[in-house]
Amino acid sequence: MRILTVAPDQYERHRNDLRQMHRLRAAVFGGRLAWDVSIAAGEERDQYDDCRPTYLLALADGGLVAGCVRLLPASGPTMLEQTFPQLLDAGSLRHHSGMVESSRFCVDTSLASQRDASQLHLATLTLFAGIIEWSMASGYSEIVTATDLRFERILKRAGWPMRRLGEPATIGNTIAIAGCLPADSGSFKQVCPKGYHSTPQIDGSLLRSAA
Repeated sequence: MRILTVAPDQYERHRNDLRQMHRLRAAVFGGRLAWDVSIAAGEERDQYDDCRPTYLLALADGGLVAGCVRLLPASGPTMLEQTFPQLLDAGSLRHHSGMVESSRFCVDTSLASQRDASQLHLATLTLFAGIIEWSMASGYSEIVTATDLRFERILKRAGWPMRRLGEPATIGNTIAIAGCLPADSGSFKQVCPKGYHSTPQIDGSLLRSAA
């Protein structure tokens, strides 16, 4: 299992990986979770994909996308402030330069069958480690996200508990919650799966892997 970082200037080079990612998002959010999302030609996209985010992709053997997450500066626009402000106690996000928003986190459980002692998928832990590592390398110390109570429990089991930014609220068919996660070396060591390491690619970006 390895993590591929796709920055905006690498979209074209990794266009096939990104199409796999959008299809995975459609299968998970539109199919398995039955969220109210926009799907066209079998791919899920929203307006935040137009904001030139950085994507982290968990790649299984053979290069198949086993998981993904989207990262955008919390200075905006953000999903939390513009789409889910009801999840924030203050109604707005008290963002700062060291804060990044994570969204559209998902894992293909049919590909990511390996689990650790906590029974979490290897792809999940690899993505957690990749998010923290990328955030620290990019100058971020906090990660904010809108998620659901099920995923909040997964974060706790991974040893990376989320600090709530408001009370849970029903959105569509799920109970959603907003929270903040630390991006620091202690959190990285806690979630990092065995064998995870970073190696430089030819283009200067980082290819991260976990055995």
